[in-house]
Amino acid sequence: MSQTITLRLAQRGILTLPKKLRQTYNLKAGDSFTLLDLDGVFILSPKLTQIDALADRISDDLSQKGESLESMLRTLREEREKYNHES
Repeated sequence: MSQTITLRLAQRGILTLPKKLRQTYNLKAGDSFTLLDLDGVFILSPKLTQIDALADRISDDLSQKGESLESMLRTLREEREKYNHES
């Protein structure tokens, strides 16, 4: 399921995942999620081990290429600025 879903932040910071998404991934009230904040780009995962493993793999790949988190975030900011000026 690769699609864009728009969510609205309710009072007290509550986000509601659409019913179809909850059913598809068998998500229940009380389930825990991991939120990874990449300088304003959020990755939400219901499985702690998958997001942690992904973050570690990305970090290792970037280190091998001589990249740092700071350089990636700087590039992300630059691309956002370009995008905002084009819109």
